[in-house]
Amino acid sequence: MKIKQNLRKEVFYLRETFVVTITRQFGSMGRPIARQISEKLGIEYYDRDIVEMTSKDLNLPVSAISDVEESAKTAFFNMNHPLGMGTTTIQDSVYSAQKKIIVDLAERESCIIVGRCADHILRDHKNIIHIFIYAPYEARLTNCIERLNMKPDEAKKMIASVDKARESYHRHYCGYLMSDKEYKDVMIDSSLLGVEGTCDILTELIRKKFPGLLSQ
Repeated sequence: MKIKQNLRKEVFYLRETFVVTITRQFGSMGRPIARQISEKLGIEYYDRDIVEMTSKDLNLPVSAISDVEESAKTAFFNMNHPLGMGTTTIQDSVYSAQKKIIVDLAERESCIIVGRCADHILRDHKNIIHIFIYAPYEARLTNCIERLNMKPDEAKKMIASVDKARESYHRHYCGYLMSDKEYKDVMIDSSLLGVEGTCDILTELIRKKFPGLLSQ
């Protein structure tokens, strides 16, 4: 039984996969766009799932992982959630854990991975496309207020703080800004066609990029 299980696992990992990495500005609706693309292509998309996996691996609250990703509270969590790893910071531990998770997902299945430096981590993957989703400030502000139910002042603060944190995190571990066009295959303004229209364009592009790896 154990031999059969190992053989099945080896065959599973030998399948050729493709990966779509999506980085996005806060409020550009990158997450719902990624979700809809995954539904159209029949593949999984990973976003908050990676936070939950990291939480289990590091034995930390999900909220702690989220704050490390999108805020400047690293020092606070070093004090309150010591990992016993010497000078290794909680931020480094989160990045290391997420890197392993992302590499494993990319080897295991075709999927969409949102954020978390996946574009850099998987830069040498054979079948990959890197997408950056952005939108003008006013469009993002409107999305935050109307779609995410934020108050105007809260939305403005979130856009400023999350964008800054994401760019800082990405620059620290990747050596370049997440919006750097030199490291992206596609950059698209989601305000031009909205969530549905942007999803349709990107889905068609991905299908043409990986025709032999899609069942539909």
